Amino acid sequence: MTLQEPSKPTRKRRQPSGLIEIDAWIDSSLWRFFHSFAAWWEGVTIFSRKFRARGINRVAVELACEGLTLGLVGFVMLLALAQPAMKVTANGLPQNVDYAVMFLDRHGNEIGRRGVLRSDAVPIDELPDQFIKALLATEDRRFFDHIGIDFFGLLRALTENARAGGVVQGGSTLTQQLAKNVFLTNERTIDRKIKEAFLSLWLEANLTKREILAMYLDRAYMGGGTFGAAAAAEFYFDKDIRDVSLAESAMLAGLFKAPARYAPHINLPAARARANVVLTNMVQANFMTEGQVVAARRQPAVAVDRSAIQSPDYFLDFAFDEVQRLANEAGLPERTFVARTTLDMGLQKLADESVEYHLLQFGKNYAVDEGAMVIIGEDGGVRAMVGGRDYGVSQFNRATRAQRQPGSSFKVYVYAAAMQQGMKPTDTIVDSPITIGNWSPQNYGRSFAGTVSLSNALARSLNIPAVKLGQKVGLENVTNLAHEMGIASPLRSDKTMPLGTSEVTVLDQATAYGVFANGGMDAHRHAVIQLTDASGKVLWDARRDMPERHRVLTEDAAKSMNEMLVGVTEQGTARRAQLSMTRVGGKTGTTQSYRDAWFVGFTGNYIGAVWFGNDNYRPTRNMTGGTLPAMTWQRFMETAHQNIDLKPIPYLENPFPEAKAEVAVAEGAEPPPRLETLTGAAQDVLSGIATAFDELPPLEPEKLASARATGDDAQQ
Repeated sequence: MTLQEPSKPTRKRRQPSGLIEIDAWIDSSLWRFFHSFAAWWEGVTIFSRKFRARGINRVAVELACEGLTLGLVGFVMLLALAQPAMKVTANGLPQNVDYAVMFLDRHGNEIGRRGVLRSDAVPIDELPDQFIKALLATEDRRFFDHIGIDFFGLLRALTENARAGGVVQGGSTLTQQLAKNVFLTNERTIDRKIKEAFLSLWLEANLTKREILAMYLDRAYMGGGTFGAAAAAEFYFDKDIRDVSLAESAMLAGLFKAPARYAPHINLPAARARANVVLTNMVQANFMTEGQVVAARRQPAVAVDRSAIQSPDYFLDFAFDEVQRLANEAGLPERTFVARTTLDMGLQKLADESVEYHLLQFGKNYAVDEGAMVIIGEDGGVRAMVGGRDYGVSQFNRATRAQRQPGSSFKVYVYAAAMQQGMKPTDTIVDSPITIGNWSPQNYGRSFAGTVSLSNALARSLNIPAVKLGQKVGLENVTNLAHEMGIASPLRSDKTMPLGTSEVTVLDQATAYGVFANGGMDAHRHAVIQLTDASGKVLWDARRDMPERHRVLTEDAAKSMNEMLVGVTEQGTARRAQLSMTRVGGKTGTTQSYRDAWFVGFTGNYIGAVWFGNDNYRPTRNMTGGTLPAMTWQRFMETAHQNIDLKPIPYLENPFPEAKAEVAVAEGAEPPPRLETLTGAAQDVLSGIATAFDELPPLEPEKLASARATGDDAQQ
């Protein structure tokens, strides 16, 4: 029997996968597509050769193509630059304020008004034709021809300025000026000018020329605390705007350029000279003939004498915002108020004089143009506010709105956080090199002091101990404490914060340092004491409606800080701030490249913050906080503390000098002026009398008639 070899199993042949067919279809389809596209493109190329430009025509075509490309790129760039302006106009025009407020100082004297109802504005059809012509001839002759930006006028201004070797003519249109007044500030930056240009185009697209002109005349600042042509005519000439003469129209039109410089109640000769220039502009613009203006030249306008009136405009703007906030928070339906404020006009004049004096005397040497100052009483009331050199030139309040780096004046919040955690001024810290990440801070003198006490480190304003202390106590704790003390501006809790790299305002600083002057209690800052309606009914009262004070620093922490801050003025960087009658606490601050210089200090009576710098962030010439700011603070406080009851700095041993010290006066400086004030006791008596009169109920008509009859009988 033969064994048969087992047969091998037969393999089934695999059927082709459907994926292969799909792959083949894709390959063939792509090949056919690209083959067809190549054939089509070759046809297009052959056809387009018929239109190919040659010779001079090719140059024109190439230039046109390049121009189109560059234009497209420029359009995209303009669209990007216009984004900030688009955000500003997202909600349309800002609504006009519907509040009308008369302000009184702390003694009951009227100091100004804010808030004009829109319905009170004079329609443009009722304004004198000669006034409109005077305005257009001087400010914008091509107003009805341009699109918001006058390129021809801008070219003419550049030519005239180049010929004169300086700025003698501006290129801004009325629309641009309105855009600045409505939406922007007066800071001189490229960013602001770009926004202004786009906002001008937006205004032209959304408003008619007549509406733009009417809005400009209603909102422009005209000097003397007045806004709008109608208010200016009332203030300067005691007339309705409809009744002003040609000479008066020319004088009003001359105010738009520089209201403080040409205000007739301040400088009548300059106002008349400017009005004469306006009349010449009207003749050159062919709006009038020389014969029509000759009478106005020979008989210039005479303004009402208001030279005694000094309006604290920066403070009024701040107080007006506070009134609106209080009215909203209290849900008051009224829109017309009389607001009694915390302002002391004597101190306000002294603050204005102190800032302006030092800018005139030393500003050129230090290459500094601007300054700001806030004075707060120990009760928290804002006594004086300087928001800039000239409200007529710039209504931007540098005391409340300008965010600037505080430099070393911010270190007090780091040290306060350390004292709050139980540290003492005598505790030591090592001033030695430190590196955090890729950052290695340095001291001002590029040297190291070794082991120093916290008190000594603060007095000498050493940077590295402040950085180390910030790391030790926790930057979040420093941030929270600074906010609780009164810093309203947002702060960055990064490694550089202890050296004052986060921006704050002058008002922030004065408020926060008020915690030291009040022994650790909150500063209780306010600008309004009382709100009444037109009939005298009390709607809001600070003594009744303000929240009670609360403790921010412990007593031990406040005592330690006050001791150290007095040491800064007596052995440290702020020796120029010392006063002859009382000891002073405070801290200087200087930022990188000397852009900002600060001194913030306090006594038992007042807290004051002073800042000097430039609006365009240009560096000063080596100005530190211990120079101009400390000198300005000292000049103000030396006079402000005359003839008042001196209050001690809380928890300070020997708060008053044993012997009257010699007041330091900088070389070339004049001694501070004397301020005629009442003693604190006399002021309290007068305030009590005024309060008593305010609280008296009105006399009934019968009793009033009887009292008048009795008075007549007595006279007979």
